[in-house]
Amino acid sequence: MPVTDAELLGAKSLSGEFDKMMDADTNDNQPGTNPDPENIEELRAEDASTEIDFDKAFETDAQGQTGEASGQQSEDISAEDAFAAEASAQEELQRQVSELKAQLEDRTGQFTRLTADFDNFRKRTAKEREELEVKVKCNTISAMLEVVDNFERARSQIKPQTEGEMAIHKSYQGVYKQLVDAFKKLGVSPMRSEGQEFDPNLHEAVMREPTDQHPEGTVIDEFVRGYVLGERVLRHAMVKVATPLDPSAEPSDPSS
Repeated sequence: MPVTDAELLGAKSLSGEFDKMMDADTNDNQPGTNPDPENIEELRAEDASTEIDFDKAFETDAQGQTGEASGQQSEDISAEDAFAAEASAQEELQRQVSELKAQLEDRTGQFTRLTADFDNFRKRTAKEREELEVKVKCNTISAMLEVVDNFERARSQIKPQTEGEMAIHKSYQGVYKQLVDAFKKLGVSPMRSEGQEFDPNLHEAVMREPTDQHPEGTVIDEFVRGYVLGERVLRHAMVKVATPLDPSAEPSDPSS
């Protein structure tokens, strides 16, 4: 049966005790000393009566070694547990940081999208409001254009003869001038169609006249004046357009 380290340590301990006892006996037997015989006999009797339990000594040393090993092992286990706990805490912190980063990116994306949507909504609303204002303005001004037409017809047809008639003429012409000035402030301007080339975007041809006095497609007369608001046409001008002469319609020579 092999001898364990604990048994070797116990044997060494017992050997040390025997060496001490032998040294004590040697010192007692040196010359110049007078030991008391009774004390020597008592010591020897006591030593003789002393029983040495080798199994108990080995068992005690083994328990001491086992305790030291257990303490070392517990210290190793405690260090491993601490390292594992620290690593777990770091992983948990990293997980929390990753979650916070993801939440931050998500909130940032939501904020960016909301900002873009709000900006688009603001631009769209402003454009719709502007278009609505222009539409309402156009409808209102278009309804007032007939009043302007009546003032212009009256000015061209009525010829005042007396001072009373002249006073009436000046009074309604003053109203007409105020109305025209109000239109100018709103950005309304009349078209000047006579002598211009016919443009279907601006003109409405209500009559055509064959003639060699004007190039083909030229506006030679304006029946109803057209108006524009900025670049928007409020009313197309009603005009007469020149067309080329028909050769078959020329009068024949009487001498033939």
